[in-house]
Amino acid sequence: MKKLSPLVLVAALTLGWQTARPTTVIPPSFDQLVGQAELIFQGSVTDVRSQWVGEGAQRHIVSYITFKIEDALKGDPGQSYTIRMFGGKIDGDAMGISDAPEFKVGDDDILFVENNGSQVVPLVGLMHGRFHVKKDQSGREVVTGHDGEAVKNVARLGGMHTAAAPDQAETTLTAADFKAAVRSKLQTAP
Repeated sequence: MKKLSPLVLVAALTLGWQTARPTTVIPPSFDQLVGQAELIFQGSVTDVRSQWVGEGAQRHIVSYITFKIEDALKGDPGQSYTIRMFGGKIDGDAMGISDAPEFKVGDDDILFVENNGSQVVPLVGLMHGRFHVKKDQSGREVVTGHDGEAVKNVARLGGMHTAAAPDQAETTLTAADFKAAVRSKLQTAP
């Protein structure tokens, strides 16, 4: 897979996108995720479509990822919502940014969206603005981060926190618990 070259990144930025964040992103805190997001929703991917845009040196691939909205937490994404991201694959050609999320039909995610259509990856904190919802061994819907690790405490997102003491074991958050934490934060936000 071809990686994003500096020349292509410059071309992407000249197309009017906001400043791209490097792939070494400081993980945002839970407060930052909720506060910066224009939209927060749980949805399942129903379509991923990539196409060439631009001409000459500014020609690049963008992908349109469409979600069926299951639960809107912030903003009004409607019943279906499409995000536009830099990169994708077309006929053996591929472009992308390392560590940017890749979506496939059937993915179930909770997304923290900002600047859709004008930002290279329209998620708060790049890959940190996407949380997977999957079933654990007992059939519960649980939330994992971009790294596949279970989310156990939203207060520990984005920061350098010490681990819980052995007698204070944390359990994996269910999707319902994670969304309740988002709603609670939205109610207490200034």
